[in-house]
Amino acid sequence: MEQDILEILSDTNKPAKSIIEINDELGFTNIEDYKKLEKTLEKMVKEGTLYYSDKKKRYLLLKNSHLLKGKLLMNKKGFGFVEIGEGKDDIYIHRDNLNNARNNDTVLIELIGDKTEGKIIKIISHDDDSFVGEVYFKDGLCYVKPDNKNNMDIEIPKEYRSGLVEGHKVVVKPLNTNKYQGAILHIIGHKNDVGVDIISYVYANNFNPKFSDEVIEELDNIPDEISEKDTLGRLDLRDKLIYTIDGDDTKDIDDAISIKKLDNGNYELGVHIADVSNYVKEGTLLDKEAYERGTSVYLVDRVIPMLPHKLSNGICSLNPNVDRLSMSCIMEINPKGKVVSYDIQKSVIRSRKQMTYNCVNQILDDNIIPEGYTDFADNLKLAKELSDIIRKSMVGRGYIEFSSPEAKIIVDEDCHPIEIKLRTEGTGENMIENFMVIANETVASFIYYQNLPGIYRVHDKPDEKRLQSFFNFLNVRGYTVTGKKDNITGKDLQRILEQLQDKPDTKILNDLAIRCQAKAVYSDENIGHFGLGSKCYSHFTSPIRRYPDLTLHRLVKDYTENYSKETIEKWANSLGEIANHCSIKEQDAVKCERDVDDMKKAEYMENHIGEYFDAVISGVHEFGIFVELPNTIEGLVKIEDLPKGGYVYNEKLLSLISRTTKKRYTFGDSVKVKVIGASKETAMIDFVLVENN
Repeated sequence: MEQDILEILSDTNKPAKSIIEINDELGFTNIEDYKKLEKTLEKMVKEGTLYYSDKKKRYLLLKNSHLLKGKLLMNKKGFGFVEIGEGKDDIYIHRDNLNNARNNDTVLIELIGDKTEGKIIKIISHDDDSFVGEVYFKDGLCYVKPDNKNNMDIEIPKEYRSGLVEGHKVVVKPLNTNKYQGAILHIIGHKNDVGVDIISYVYANNFNPKFSDEVIEELDNIPDEISEKDTLGRLDLRDKLIYTIDGDDTKDIDDAISIKKLDNGNYELGVHIADVSNYVKEGTLLDKEAYERGTSVYLVDRVIPMLPHKLSNGICSLNPNVDRLSMSCIMEINPKGKVVSYDIQKSVIRSRKQMTYNCVNQILDDNIIPEGYTDFADNLKLAKELSDIIRKSMVGRGYIEFSSPEAKIIVDEDCHPIEIKLRTEGTGENMIENFMVIANETVASFIYYQNLPGIYRVHDKPDEKRLQSFFNFLNVRGYTVTGKKDNITGKDLQRILEQLQDKPDTKILNDLAIRCQAKAVYSDENIGHFGLGSKCYSHFTSPIRRYPDLTLHRLVKDYTENYSKETIEKWANSLGEIANHCSIKEQDAVKCERDVDDMKKAEYMENHIGEYFDAVISGVHEFGIFVELPNTIEGLVKIEDLPKGGYVYNEKLLSLISRTTKKRYTFGDSVKVKVIGASKETAMIDFVLVENN
C-alpha cells in the first residue's frame, strides 16, 4: 500500500491530497480498507516520508513540501544544528525554535531568515538510544542526570542499581516500558577518577574504548611477524630506501615514502601504505568492529583506535627495521607535478628509519642534521624538491590553503590541562600531506576512469548564499576584492583570499570563508573535491585508522585479482551504505574530539578566572557574542553582560548593535575580555568585555 500511496502523491498537478481522495484513487470501498489506509498514512507521517497539514487536512510527500527532515544535534551552549544529509549544509536552530526537541531527535524543520536557519515544526521521533549521565540519589530513589542538559533525568529501578554509588558516570538506556526509567548498561567510573571525564565523552559519542572478548580472540589467528610465505606474489621493495615521517608519539604508522630522481628528469615517488586488508578480512568480527567504529578517535591523552593495538601498533604498523606487507602506489611525476605513469601493487617493504617531523624540519628548514639522520639528509632534500613542485601544481589548479590553527592541550599525569598552545606545521608536515594527496588522487583515478564502483572523498562547492554573505561582510569592513563571485571555482576563491592575506584580521576572515564551505564526506559518486581543486579524490593512505581507506584497498585488490561481474555488483550494491556510515562516524569522531577539547579548555580556564586576555569576536548571535583567544579558547559574552544599550542582532552585518548608543560589536573585532566563569562540567567559559582598551 505504501508504494501505491507514493505513486498517487507523486502527481505534480495535485501533489497534496486528502485521505478521502487517496482512498478513492486506491479504489477502496469498505471501512476495513479505509482504516488500514489511515494507519498506513499515520505511519508514513511518523517516519517522515509524508507531511500532513493540520490546517489543510492534506497529505504531501515530504520532499515536495517546504519542510526538511533531519537529526538534531544540540550544542552545549543551548542551540542546535539539524543534519539534513545528502551533502547539504546543517541548519542552525536557535534555542527559542527547538520546540522541546532533544539531542539526536529526528525532526521536521521550516527554514527561516536567509534559509540557513530553521525552526522545528514537529518531532518525528525521540532518540531512545543510550546516553551518558551521573548517578544521584534523592528521597530514597536513584536517578541519572544526563550530561546532555536537553534530556530529562531518568529514574533507575531497584533491579538495575547494583553497585551504583553517588557520582558514578554511567551509560543508560531508557526502558521500553517507561521512557522515564532506565537500565544501566555500563558503569564508566566515578566522576572524580582520572580519565573518566574523557571516557564519558567517548561513550556519549557512540564509541567504545574497549574491544569485546570475541574480537580480541580473533587476534590469536594473526601473527606477530610476517613470514617469507606471506611475501610470495608481492613486489619486493625491501632493498629500497624507504622511511616514515610522523609525530614524536605516533605508534600507528600507516604510510612510508621512497623517492629518487630518474635519468629523464622525472621523479619516482613511492607511497607505501600498510596492507591492513591482508589481516582484517571481510565478514570477520574484526572487520565488523572496524566498520562500526569507522575511524580512530584522537583525544587529549589517548587514542580510541579503530583496530586493536596488536594490529594498529603491531603487525600493520610500518615500524622500522622489520618486514611489513604494504600496498604501494609508485608514481612517475614530471617537473610540472603531473603523474605521467603509475603502478599500484601489493608489496613487502622494510622501513629504514622512523623519522619525526621535528627532526626532518631541522634538516629542511634550518639545515641542521640531527644525530642518526646523516644518511637520509640528501634524500629528504630531494623529497622537498618534489613536494614543492606538487604543491605549486595543486595551487595552480585551485587548491585552497585554508589556515585554521588547532590547539594542542598539554596535560599532567592526572590529565589536568597545564598548557594550551597552537599546533605548528613545518615543511615536513606539508611534504607528507602533498605526497598523500597525490597518491590518493592516483588510486581514486585508477578506479574512476575504469568506470568501476568506487568510494570517494568528495567536497561540494560552497553555498552561494553564504558566499554572498561573506562578500557583503567584506564590503562592510571596507575591503574591496576583485575576481569572479558567481558560480565560483576553487581558483576564484583562492585569488580572493590571497587579497586578504596582509589584512590585520586575516585569521577571522579566513575562518568566515571556511564556514561558507560544504562538508567533505564519503560517497560512491564522484563529484570532485572543491577544497583540493581535485577532479577525483579518495582516501587510500590511512587504513589503520579509517575504514574508507581499508575499503579502497579491498577495491583495488578485487579489481586487479578477482575481477568479475559478481565482484562489481557486490561493490555497486554496498559502497553507498559504507560511504554514508563512514561519513556519520567521522562526524561522531569530530564531535567527540571537539567536546573533549572544549571540556579541557574550560577546565584549564577554571584556574584563570579574573584574568584579562586579548581576543577577537568569533561569533555573533541574538543571545550574545563569542570571543576567541589566540590559543583557540572560546567563550561567551552574554547579551545581558554587554554595556547597557538594548542590543539588536543584525544578521547581515554579523553584529549586535545598541538601539541607544549605536555601539556595535561585529564578527572579527578585536576586544579585551575578562574571565568571569568557567565550568569543566558544562564545558563553558564566560567572559565580560573590558571597555576603553
